[in-house]
Amino acid sequence: MKINIKRGEVLCYEIQAKNQTLLEVLNEIKTTQDSSLAYSSGCRSGVCGSCAMRVNGREILACSYHVQDGDLVEPLNNAPVIRDLVVDMDKAYGFNAKAKAYLSADIDNILITHEEQKINELQSDCILCGSCYSACPVYAVNSEFLGPFALTRVWRYVSDKREQNPKEKIDNIQTNGVWDCTLCNACTLVCPQGISSKADIEKLRARSALVGYMDPNFASFGFSGGFDGSPIF
Repeated sequence: MKINIKRGEVLCYEIQAKNQTLLEVLNEIKTTQDSSLAYSSGCRSGVCGSCAMRVNGREILACSYHVQDGDLVEPLNNAPVIRDLVVDMDKAYGFNAKAKAYLSADIDNILITHEEQKINELQSDCILCGSCYSACPVYAVNSEFLGPFALTRVWRYVSDKREQNPKEKIDNIQTNGVWDCTLCNACTLVCPQGISSKADIEKLRARSALVGYMDPNFASFGFSGGFDGSPIF
């Protein structure tokens, strides 16, 4: 079996593999063929997200993906390559702070029910693997776009009963945020946790409208009033 790995140039490795994960194959290559190969890994259980990379143009977790003959393995898109398959995700991680994707007050004395916890349980499962940023066409052309997992985490806290100032978070995501997303759903398709950032962004748009915001693109089309010329509030 042949595996192609992009390391600046594409290098081809021949391996004996049968139903092995990509991470197992990378470990074998590093141990027996090329000790200089660099990649990230951690839990080996699809939990930590550190082994995210691309295979045949699609974002995967190396510890979960089973290799096929002729696979092309590449680092994630839209992030500086440190070395081989290792990328620097610091800028994307920084958007969590920029978007204020956290609870903004002491919540120790605020209790929630099991049903209230279930509202944003899925969003809480984000492992920050960066696959959604790699797949995002908006982030590819606008490096200041807050991006999928940051906006998903904003919704996780905006929808939390314990959040004391949800409007502040909504105010904070109007520029390079919810209205910049094209709703293409590429982020959802590659998320190993099955989280739909597209759906979360749509909910954030609806919440934005409730507090008086609208898609700024509408203004550029001249939609400033109703059909009878009256203003829209």
